[in-house]
Amino acid sequence: MRKYIKEYINTNYKFDKVTMLGIISLIIVISGIFGFLYEVIFYYMNSGFKEIYWRGGNFLPWINIYSYGALIICILAYKIRKSPLKVFFVSMISCGILEFLSGYYIYDILNISPRCWDYNKEILNFGNIGGFVCLRSVIFFGLSGLLLIYVIVPFCFYLANKLPKKIFVTFSVVLCLVFLFDEIYNLIIAKIFNLKRASVIYKKMGLKYIYFK
Repeated sequence: MRKYIKEYINTNYKFDKVTMLGIISLIIVISGIFGFLYEVIFYYMNSGFKEIYWRGGNFLPWINIYSYGALIICILAYKIRKSPLKVFFVSMISCGILEFLSGYYIYDILNISPRCWDYNKEILNFGNIGGFVCLRSVIFFGLSGLLLIYVIVPFCFYLANKLPKKIFVTFSVVLCLVFLFDEIYNLIIAKIFNLKRASVIYKKMGLKYIYFK
């Protein structure tokens, strides 16, 4: 594994556009699931290990902002992957800005409530700015960027190289489309056609869930 990562760091991979689409699709899925798992674990800790919340707004275990952040990190940090320290700081700063701007736009401009994250009310919130971003969150983004660039991306490259192109691309793209349809359904379709969203159904099942109006 160490040999493969060393090769990954020192090799300028060139994939065709279709294969890159498969790689990007897989990164979107993996990073969104990773973000979901992180938030479920963190908010379980935040509740004093008493309550488990289903995070995000979908049926599937996936949170979109982590996928956006992963794509930004890939764009900004992939070319500097020979320097883990640079990758850490680029990931930390870029995703910190993304989190702050997203929170400000959603809650101060669109006035959507309740807030799905508010560092004013959470543990380990040193350096909190408006409840949108704090030192703990940006450090986590920096560490996640290292995980992304040195584990997840190489894993996706490995699959792209080892699996038949048609199988890899089809699997990755279809899987990504399933998650994206889930997102679109809960954000747009359910609202337009007055259908039940994930929050409504899961609350009836007894799950702790944030309900957005």
